[in-house]
Amino acid sequence: MSIFKKLVLPAALAAFMSGTGVASAVTEIQWWHAMGGTNGERVNKIAEDFNATQSDFKVVPTFKGNYTETMTAAIAAFRAKKHPHIVQVFEVGTATMMAAKGAVYPVEQMMNDAGEPFDKSVYLPAVISYYQTSDGQLLSMPFNSSTPVLWYNKDALDKAGVAKVPETWPEMKAASEKLVAAGYKCGFSFGWQSWVMVENFSAWHNIPMGTEENGFKSTKTDFEFNNDTVKAHMKNLQDWQKGNLFIYGGRRGDSLPMFTNGECGMWMNSSAYYGSIKSQAKFNFGQSMMPYYPNVIDKPQNSIIGGATLWVLRGKPDEEYKGVAKFMTYLSSPEVQAWWHQETGYVPITTPAYELSKKQGFYDSNPGTDTAIKQLSLNTPTPNSRGIRFGNFVQIRDIINEEMEAIWSGAKTPAQGMDDAVKRGDVLLRKFEEANGS
Repeated sequence: MSIFKKLVLPAALAAFMSGTGVASAVTEIQWWHAMGGTNGERVNKIAEDFNATQSDFKVVPTFKGNYTETMTAAIAAFRAKKHPHIVQVFEVGTATMMAAKGAVYPVEQMMNDAGEPFDKSVYLPAVISYYQTSDGQLLSMPFNSSTPVLWYNKDALDKAGVAKVPETWPEMKAASEKLVAAGYKCGFSFGWQSWVMVENFSAWHNIPMGTEENGFKSTKTDFEFNNDTVKAHMKNLQDWQKGNLFIYGGRRGDSLPMFTNGECGMWMNSSAYYGSIKSQAKFNFGQSMMPYYPNVIDKPQNSIIGGATLWVLRGKPDEEYKGVAKFMTYLSSPEVQAWWHQETGYVPITTPAYELSKKQGFYDSNPGTDTAIKQLSLNTPTPNSRGIRFGNFVQIRDIINEEMEAIWSGAKTPAQGMDDAVKRGDVLLRKFEEANGS
């Protein structure tokens, strides 16, 4: 017996026994996501609150593991015709999802087909542009968008005599030296290193990661992040390990405890760690914009988003997509997005949600929590800072991580590591191009 029947038949029987004789079946909308822990609870709340607003549809969220595992599971399920209506996919899976011919139901088209009002103009340009086709069609619904920021321990900086939060990399070095001298284990660490130290580092300094406008123009792209600027930065980071100015703490968010436990005075990672840091840190903390090299650029360009969007998969009855569309409208409402943003640190995906947060006084009572929005909107994006759209980038990001770890361990020089990352990455770009064309 299917899950659907298990849920509906007892309800129908109860209605019959009570004498009503009629029971309307609720249409289930399956939503696979990658939000674990507290954020998973927040996802459940969004679904429950939507379900409470109407009686025709029931959104059922299901945690399927990390981002890679969730996307892989959805692709396999689609082939077996056992897929969900909605799947959460991280930003580097965009090109892969675009290439999944016949599987993806572009969200803008889905909203129009379902007759659901949809206004693209309310979405933040820095967020929505990442997920649009060349002719402007929105492919997936922005949900949890973030960008890297510089988190800092205010108490530690005060104790170390650091007068102001670093804005440049030379200032990062100087502040880290003071932190270590004051007894801290390290000056700074970071997580999601490819995203923070290569992808965003490049956009922040307005230099390309690859050709063809970082893959937005076509799949005939080659990597270029083995340039002198990135190599020099990697050399600095490698050198700064010697005095514990920088300590590597692992991929993703593994190094978070080094910051929240007070071991390292600064940490670079997603703005979406706000909820975790707020609940774990026993010190005064803040967030500021990422540092830059003044010898490379006079002022920073803009950062690029991470996080994920919600993709709709084809193959379901039209009536069910009406429920999906209504849920997308609910999910994007100012109230839901403002709540999600304030709870998690993800950026509000629409201007009304941002304005509501301001009106509610969130930024006044929580200074710095609009840093991510300011970074993303700092300047009009250039071809180097709009984002990245490389095929097979889920696997390529692992390659970049491996080569960076070889640099941190001293197994390779920064030049060797970056050259090897580009060489290995280009092989996977060619495979993607051959399979999907331009």
